Amino acid sequence: MRFAVYLRSLAMMLGGLVVLSACTVVVEDEGPRPGPRPGPGYCTREYEPVCARRYGERRTFANSCLADRAGYQIVRRGECRSESGGGGGDEPRFCTREYRPVCAQRRGNYRTFGNACEADAAGWRVVGNGEC
Repeated sequence: MRFAVYLRSLAMMLGGLVVLSACTVVVEDEGPRPGPRPGPGYCTREYEPVCARRYGERRTFANSCLADRAGYQIVRRGECRSESGGGGGDEPRFCTREYRPVCAQRRGNYRTFGNACEADAAGWRVVGNGEC
């Protein structure tokens, strides 16, 4: 009697497995979904500036990886130029931290900056290498 109960429960389990294995799952894919861009989730800190654009907005990034991760399309290598053709503008300026002091001038005042990029980004004109 015990053997019959055991055999019946075994048959029911096998029948259940057959029914479950016959089931299929259909996933309707509507194409790629927006999300994080492929590639690493981090960018290096190297300074190779690029000018990038998104929805008509132009912006300078320290490197192409940062521009891509922010969803911008790279327009050209180098920093973005203002519409007037000169430097400056509201675009952020990224400079390296190398120490190559320069003397810069603005409105008759002189000041020492860590490098020429920092002086230019602050709106000062470099007048010589080394400290003032």
